[in-house]
Amino acid sequence: MPGDYDVVVEPGALDRLPSLLAEAAPAHRYAIIADTTVAGLYGERVRSGVEAAGTRADLFTFPAGEAHKTREHWAALTDALLEAGMGRDGAVIALGGGVTGDLAGFVAATFMRGVSLVQVPTSLLAMVDASVGGKTGVDVPGGKNLVGAFHPPRLVVADPTLLATLPDTELRAGLAEAVKHGAIADPEYLGAIRDGAGRLLRADPAALAAVVQRSVEIKAGFVAADPYEQGARKALNFGHTIGHAIEALTGYAVPHGYAVAIGMVAEAEIGEAIGLTAAGTAGELRAALASLGLPTDLPPEVDPAAAVEWATRDKKVRRGRTRYTLLARIGEVARAPEGDWSIPVDDDIVVATLSGAIA
Repeated sequence: MPGDYDVVVEPGALDRLPSLLAEAAPAHRYAIIADTTVAGLYGERVRSGVEAAGTRADLFTFPAGEAHKTREHWAALTDALLEAGMGRDGAVIALGGGVTGDLAGFVAATFMRGVSLVQVPTSLLAMVDASVGGKTGVDVPGGKNLVGAFHPPRLVVADPTLLATLPDTELRAGLAEAVKHGAIADPEYLGAIRDGAGRLLRADPAALAAVVQRSVEIKAGFVAADPYEQGARKALNFGHTIGHAIEALTGYAVPHGYAVAIGMVAEAEIGEAIGLTAAGTAGELRAALASLGLPTDLPPEVDPAAAVEWATRDKKVRRGRTRYTLLARIGEVARAPEGDWSIPVDDDIVVATLSGAIA
């Protein structure tokens, strides 16, 4: 596939980063991009490790949070790289969660018309989903991730030991994306997540490593089949059309994984409402998500009509109609009659379905 690369999932991999870089992404120097929180935890550890191996590394930071994944911070970071004298023989290391991966990835995609990118995810959400696939971008007033580029990394390094101190909210948010992978591709995996919820929520290292490994396998399979999201990769959008609307309408007060959890149940209910999704599918998802302490109902402050209106700004709109990734059943994504992996649904049906899901 275009941009074929290695994904290393290994306890202690962060300390092996210099040797992994030398093999998969050699560069004259490295720009480590991290938000201020992650920079305080791991920035110096990564920077000094790379420099001890003989290559210059500089740390660049931006404020933490989805609200800062903007064109303004993209511009500030690219300007900082220019001022530091980075050239086309440099590489960007995205150190952090999904926001950092998207923003730093977009910097790498556009700096000097594109330099090498290495993803070093530090959150569960980034390890199981955001760091794999090559999507980069920023949020704009019109919607989430509407400005960006496909820019596959040269290497992804996921160290599950970093998850031991992950805040509970971020742990659950990452598990929502793992549930999505089971929902679209592997019923047994979804069952294992539900049955192993206790160990996962205690941040058991072996349990989390297994989740990262299986989710990466599932996502990598869809990405390899469809690198630029023209077909099968659309399956990975399950829960995200409604989820993105919830994030935007709450000013990102609802974390991404939580919004996707709600979006998955809502989109399963939409599929059931139009007779495309097997009855009981939404209930199965509710049970799995509830076992992880994740929300499954539309927040009361989100108006269903407003959510549907926001969805019309989504990247998945075609010919003026919003398309949704819907399930046929757990483990199988529904296909449109013409074979497309997304389905157009009338707005009034979606509003009516969401109206019945208000918490």
